[in-house]
Amino acid sequence: MVDFTLNAQLRSDLGKGASRRLRRNAEQVPAVIYGGEKAPASITLEGKDLAKLLTNEAAFSHVINLNVDGQSESVLIKALQRHPAKGYVVHADFLRVVADHKLTAIVPLHFINQDVAVGVKQGGGEIQHNVNEVEVSCLPKDLPEFIEVDMSKVELNQIVHMSDLTLPAGVELVSLAHGSDLPVASIHLSRVQAPAEGEGSAE
Repeated sequence: MVDFTLNAQLRSDLGKGASRRLRRNAEQVPAVIYGGEKAPASITLEGKDLAKLLTNEAAFSHVINLNVDGQSESVLIKALQRHPAKGYVVHADFLRVVADHKLTAIVPLHFINQDVAVGVKQGGGEIQHNVNEVEVSCLPKDLPEFIEVDMSKVELNQIVHMSDLTLPAGVELVSLAHGSDLPVASIHLSRVQAPAEGEGSAE
């Protein structure tokens, strides 16, 4: 089982110069915690610990226990800034989670039964993904790590919309709440069709 815990320290040495020194000298990542009824807090994280956590897709849609100088904070990853060439995280923003307050978070979609979908098996179509993640609104206790999209009964030329998704109890889609029922996936014939048997260039 993955441990969604990170250790951090409060920092008082602020500014761009201080942040550069942290990254260079101790392989630490500067970060900020904000939200809730507390004031924003500037912290530092061990770069290797954050990188290890981020290898798990669920880290982006899971409540993380941030242990700051012995004090526990429940947070979500809200934003990451990465090095433009090397890709490692150079700054992180965390949003405090309040148990009885709804939150919004980006949750990945997991497409299942794609190889046995009616439109693929019987219709010879190909599946196109329009989105791979959705924004949800829910209480922290109801936050899913992912949402499954079952493609097994989707037919050729059929479109799966946001409203077709099966959501866990207590979870709403932000786009639907705003009246936007976006397409999620569809099955269509490939635009490049293989030539029928016997067709082809004459020799």
